[in-house]
This record gives sequence, structure tokens and C-alpha cells, in this order.
Amino acid sequence: MNAQAHNTELAGRHILLGLTGGAACFKAAELCRLLIKSGATVQVVMTEAACQFITPVAMQSLSGRPVFVSQWDARPDNNMAHINLSREADAMLIAPTSADFIAQLAQGRAADLLSLMCLARPIDRVPLLLAPSMNREMWAHPTTQRNLQQVAADGADVLGVAHGDQACGEFGDGRMLEAAEIQEELIAFFAPKSLLGQHVLVTAGPTFEAIDPVRGITNLSSGKMGFAIARAAREAGAEVTLVAGPVHLPTPRGVRRIDVDSARNMLAAVDGSAKEATIFIATAAVADWRPANAAEHKIKKDGSGEVPQMQFVENPDILAGVARSPRAQSGELYCVGFAAESENLEANAQAKRVRKGVPLLVANIGPSTFGKDDNALLLVDDEGVSQLPHASKRLLAQQLVAEIARRVTGMSA
Repeated sequence: MNAQAHNTELAGRHILLGLTGGAACFKAAELCRLLIKSGATVQVVMTEAACQFITPVAMQSLSGRPVFVSQWDARPDNNMAHINLSREADAMLIAPTSADFIAQLAQGRAADLLSLMCLARPIDRVPLLLAPSMNREMWAHPTTQRNLQQVAADGADVLGVAHGDQACGEFGDGRMLEAAEIQEELIAFFAPKSLLGQHVLVTAGPTFEAIDPVRGITNLSSGKMGFAIARAAREAGAEVTLVAGPVHLPTPRGVRRIDVDSARNMLAAVDGSAKEATIFIATAAVADWRPANAAEHKIKKDGSGEVPQMQFVENPDILAGVARSPRAQSGELYCVGFAAESENLEANAQAKRVRKGVPLLVANIGPSTFGKDDNALLLVDDEGVSQLPHASKRLLAQQLVAEIARRVTGMSA
């Protein structure tokens, strides 16, 4: 299976994509493309105001389906597009959602085809997701916030807004989320909630142990596997805290991130978060040793040819320490370790699992997989070894989360 396998995550889903008036309509074009790339079929419905920002022709070319604008559209045999289209959808996603449209939803108004469809949809079967977009003052206005509370109370899922530059030239809250973020939210919405009620703590990436102010010891871990696991756990319904070493990866939506550098800093962050966690997944490649004394200033060559002599001390064993904690020993905290080996994968992994005292250890051959988007994993426990075959790290993360959920809660994704 190749690294693009996760592009079918919305396969079989029929998404009704609604556009209301706003400059963020250009993002809806990219969103439509991403949803289709993920395997969904997309039916676009636009308000008259949205047509001032992007044309129905453009959205039809992207979706491959006729676009509906008017409630008087005579193309359906029964002339009831608001009934027919809403019944076909697995979800209605309005992106962008204007302040005016939010007000219509809060009041139960049906002034156009799109608002009529929202009112006519079977609320027990067709969820409504809103991606707001508006000026920062409009977003902060008490009326808008009151309307948002009302539509949320009525069952809509409000995805929130981004902070940054706005089309009007101002800066603040109110930007529509990026297309990829909305796609991520939609995938998460449909994912089985096998970890609902769990708090998952994940470590990811390398650590950096300073030699002097400009040099240090680190490793090739990219953090991609850990970040993929954090995202998959959040999609499975868990509250997720991600403790990340020095990596340049975007934070998964809905995940609390703590950035650290050294092993000791990672230990402090883990100790502070493990008290609330029910599952600990240690994917980080923590340096085993650090220089005994980091130099205060840059160590310079003096031309003598002599090489500086360095002494090392052992870093704290984060995974073993958590696994020995009273909460882990009592079963309140389920610990999962990771091992990257260059040889004798199965034997080394089993030995590490016993040494660390964890019920499950996940192993892979490194460093050839570091930085890659795909991998293969071995799951090592008391019963022996099972394999997650070669796939994208995204898919492997979902499979691993399902395995953990089965072991912890008896549920699987």
C-alpha cells in the first residue's frame, strides 16, 4: 500500500458543500478538490451572494456535478431540490458560512435554497458542519456569538475560525480555516470514536542535547509517526496532548502541543501531563546520553589539532519511569513504547518491552524509515508478535490506535 492510501478516507461519503457570500469562497474551490481526492462525491449548493465571489461554472468543473443556486430550480422532477439534495447527503458542510447565514440558521429562516435545505435536512441523520468566515468585528459581535451558541445548541458542529490577515486588510479572528484543515475536521467527524473519554499523551520527534550554544547531539527522527498517532487518537475521540521534540510539523487539529528540546525537558512535560492521561504512547526518539557539562560558549578550534574530550551521562528513561508509576502499575495508565532497531528487530524489541515494563511495544527497522511517509510495524506483547504491513504512516497510525483501543476499551475503529 502506498503513502497516498489515506486519500480514500472519505470514500463512499456524499457531501453537500454549501457556499455563502464571502471572499473565502476561493478556499471552497480547493476544499471541493480535496474532498473529491479523498474519495467523496460533492454536491455544491451556492447562495446568490456566493456567486458574486466564485462562479457556479467553476464549482461545477471541480465537483463534476451540476451546481444548484435557486430554490425554484426546475431540474428535479418534483421541483423540490431542498428535499432531494438534503436526503442524499451524508453531511452538509457550509464553507464559508457568513454572519448573515448563521443568523438565518439561528432564527430558522429559509430565505434561499441553501438555508431551506438546512431547515429541511433530517437532523438525526444528516449532520451540519459550519466553517465561519467574516470580519473580526463581525465575529466578535455579541449577536454573532449568540447566534453561534444557538446553532450549536440546535445540533450544528461549528468548526471555529482562524486568526490572521483578513481580506478587508484587518487582522484577527474570523478567517475561514484552510481547506486542508476543514478536510481534516470532516474526516475526524466520521471516524469511529473508539477512544472517546480517553486522554492520550504522545511523545514525538527527537531530542537535542546541547554540547555548547550552537552544537548538540540529536538523531534523524522526523516525528511523523508520532504526529500521525496524535491525529488518529484525536479522530478516535480522545483528548490528546502531544509533547514534541524539535521538528517542523504542523500541529494536528484539536491536539494540545507542548514543544521541548532536551530529554530532561521532555521528561518534565510528560510528568506534568501524565497525571491526567489514560494512555501514554512514547514514539519520541529520546537521546540515551547527554554531555555531562555543556560549554557556556562555543567550543573553538585552536589550530593544535587536538579534539575536545567529552564525558557523557545517561538521560532519564522517560518510558520506563512512566511505566513504573503507580497509575501505570494499577492499570489506570496504559503504556505503549516504540523501538527503532537496525538489526534483530523482533528479539531486540521483545527484550526492550520486558526491560521497560510495558504491555505493548511497537518496533520498526531504522534509520531507513526516518523522515519517510510510510513504514511497517511489529506489535510485540505478552502473546507474541503481530505485524502491521507496509503502509502510509497515516494508515499505520489509525491501525495502531484501533489496536490500542481494543486492548484498553475493548473497542476497535
